[in-house]
Amino acid sequence: MNRPEITIEVAPELRLFVPSDYRAGHRPLATDGSSTLGHVVESLGVPLTEAGRLLVDGRQVPVSHVPGHGEHVEVLGVARPQQVPGAPLRFLLDVHLGTLARRLRLLGVDAAYENEDIGDPALAALSAKEQRVLLSRDRGLLRRREIWAGAYVYSDRPDDQLRDVLERFAPALAPWTRCTACNGPLKEADKDAVQEQLQQGTQRSYDVFAQCTACGRVYWRGAHHARLEAIVADALRSGRA
Repeated sequence: MNRPEITIEVAPELRLFVPSDYRAGHRPLATDGSSTLGHVVESLGVPLTEAGRLLVDGRQVPVSHVPGHGEHVEVLGVARPQQVPGAPLRFLLDVHLGTLARRLRLLGVDAAYENEDIGDPALAALSAKEQRVLLSRDRGLLRRREIWAGAYVYSDRPDDQLRDVLERFAPALAPWTRCTACNGPLKEADKDAVQEQLQQGTQRSYDVFAQCTACGRVYWRGAHHARLEAIVADALRSGRA
């Protein structure tokens, strides 16, 4: 018995996931006649976290649809800004996205980060337990069924990564309110109360401080503040656009 054949066309932004032979959307793809469309899409290399609406001959279908012979499938990208149901918008980043995690925290976005490789099963379980959107460049990790929600980070450049996440999810921004080291909330700190943690030069030069309520780290407007301000300003401008 011949296997059912379909044609499948993916949105331009998703073509990087797909073998070159199938990027044009015209080459027939043999299916087994029983696998769901979600499975077929993933077998082509597209994580379902990146797939938006699925159209079969122009009509929208669920991922559970079993494609039949001769059907033409269109895989659209995720609509932006992406709506994440349920819990407040929070993120979990894998070990390779430390810079992105620190920049999200700088903007006041709740971004948990594992600075050690705890393994894909543990990351997926943590995403589900804390209802966090898992951000990763690992396609295999994003295919794990137990993750609560996920998103592929398309660029390897921190500036582009941050811009993409902000555009895709439109999180509420509250710059300078979260510890970039541990993700805890910051509070204003009296200089006398934190002076033991400061070098003498810092004590002489600065009077305004904040302290993390979780790890105790102290912050002030030091030598790198101008660069951080530029990151914040660019994010706020993008948010108003």
